[in-house]
Amino acid sequence: MYISRLALDHFRSWDACVLDFDQGINILQGRNGLGKTNIVESIEVLATGSSQRTTSMLPLIQRGSSTAVVRANVVENASEKLRGVTGNDKTVNGASPTTLEMSIHARGANRMRVNAGHALMMKDVQGLVSCVSFSPQDQHLVTDDPAARRVFLNQAGMQLDRQYGEILQRTRHIAQQRVALLKQLSRNDQFRRGESGQMSSISNGADTFSQPSSAVALSGLEVWTGQFIEAGVELTNRRKAIIEELNKTFPEIYRQLSGSPTIPCQGEAQLAYKPSFSEVLDQEHPFDDISAHFERIFRGELARGFNLIGPQRDDVEFMLNGFPAREYASNGEQWTLAIALKMSLYQALVGESGNEPIIVLDDVFAQLDEHRRAQIIHFASQQHQVLITVAAASDIPEFADAHIIDIQQVYDRNQYDGTMFESMIQTPIIHRSTEKTSDEGQIGGEAEVSR
Repeated sequence: MYISRLALDHFRSWDACVLDFDQGINILQGRNGLGKTNIVESIEVLATGSSQRTTSMLPLIQRGSSTAVVRANVVENASEKLRGVTGNDKTVNGASPTTLEMSIHARGANRMRVNAGHALMMKDVQGLVSCVSFSPQDQHLVTDDPAARRVFLNQAGMQLDRQYGEILQRTRHIAQQRVALLKQLSRNDQFRRGESGQMSSISNGADTFSQPSSAVALSGLEVWTGQFIEAGVELTNRRKAIIEELNKTFPEIYRQLSGSPTIPCQGEAQLAYKPSFSEVLDQEHPFDDISAHFERIFRGELARGFNLIGPQRDDVEFMLNGFPAREYASNGEQWTLAIALKMSLYQALVGESGNEPIIVLDDVFAQLDEHRRAQIIHFASQQHQVLITVAAASDIPEFADAHIIDIQQVYDRNQYDGTMFESMIQTPIIHRSTEKTSDEGQIGGEAEVSR
């Protein structure tokens, strides 16, 4: 799998941008602030429906715009996955490019189109393109708060499990409904103080009243709580399966990365899933125990107005020699754990689909020592397509036949007026030594960047 052409419209700092990529190594070179990371981030968003740089999609839309668009021509092995979505075997076959278009809206649901077809929900097409992104922020996965690790877990789930997106969306919707009812109940001071009324099973001793609004809200809360447990248990089990899959290769990859010819690895690494619904780890049918847990914490949820337990509070812990790595690991060990995590995801994606994911190395070489730098270079040289960002020519690693893209040149072209930009779309904007193929003309005409 590889991307032959990428077009952005009002994505982050880019008003409009079109890039042609080769198979193999592609190096995006340019000074800081030009938007190199924004370009490779768009591929991560296309593949996973989210970005590890932000917890919401709104920052992805250029300031002053209401919609951002990412388009990509995807070539080769994606055809088998895409055929079921397009329903068009003639359009998607062999090495023919398939055009994916993702629309990110400030208001309303985001949408995907395949080969300019009808609009699809994100969950319907996620997993069709695989991408593993390495960045300087990866190190913080070990030590930062759980939100960053949940983003990674969700991105992995989107690519490894075709049902994951639908379940995640359903769980989030139910959680929001439950929070709305908790806030409605907490606004009722008489209810919160529990001054009079009859007992409710969900409250485990909290009092309800004869007021219709409180009675209806409490009844609705019981219904939404049951649905939240059902959806949350399913999501938890799928996350558990993902961590188990990653753990098949994570310890060995860490051992290989951290060792050297003269100094063998001294630590044993493992990923430990820490679900908020911890009952799932011990029981095949944990519904009753989780329901009892909600009853015990009812007054706390009522006082705070949000869900105190649920998949939104899950975590993944890096363990090193049986201890939490965030407390004991050195800076170098944290880096190695993060790289091993991403490489284990790569191995899982290859095993799941048979496709080699697109690899993104975003400004990582300046952060690595010589040993790990050499290992990453070796890993990248074996991949079908790799996108590397560097700020200076001196940071460019030694690769044979690398396709180097001058982002300053791309940025300067973006300053031209719309007429000149539209004329440039019809031909590659990056000169290269090899002859262009006809595959790269798919983003054209009506499929071009809208102005």
